[in-house]
Amino acid sequence: MDAVLTMELQRGVCGDLASLAALRDEVTVRSVVENTRRLCVAARSTARPVVHCTFSIRADRAGTDFTIPLMGAARKDPDYLLQHTAACELMEGLGQAGDHLSDRHHGVSPFGGTGLNQRLHALGVTNLVVAGVSLNVGIIGAAIEAVNLGYHVTVAADAVAALPGRYGEEVLRNSISAIARVRTVDDIIAAWT
Repeated sequence: MDAVLTMELQRGVCGDLASLAALRDEVTVRSVVENTRRLCVAARSTARPVVHCTFSIRADRAGTDFTIPLMGAARKDPDYLLQHTAACELMEGLGQAGDHLSDRHHGVSPFGGTGLNQRLHALGVTNLVVAGVSLNVGIIGAAIEAVNLGYHVTVAADAVAALPGRYGEEVLRNSISAIARVRTVDDIIAAWT
């Protein structure tokens, strides 16, 4: 069974509360959220699970490694992606009742220490369709981990983004395509109907 897995499509990562305006703008220009919404709607309408993978930081900051360079914004702002705040909310229109949420407080990809793999197995998922941000780190990590765990992976080419944008195109062409299928949202939806 296929499932849609969204990565960090949160208001504080790439939405109106994002600290990195360039990523927010790239997501907007590439219509990542709109294309992911279409993908999620199609998945739900064909009884395929939708799983939203998010990142948040606990109020006590336990379990998060602030030494990695990617955590620069969190070191400067104690409210950065603070768990249970508006910044951690999914982008408007993505989440619906019946969707699954997998929140993590550590690392850069969704599987390690989160229970995501067990949840997907319990749902009977063998194929993942990945969308979200970013092709710089999170999408690559998700795809590699998923393949290592035995999933077949498709990355929705028009529902992902990177900085700079052209770099994302190279990642899809030269890295992701070596381990996963790369398809447009329209092609993925057509295969489900």
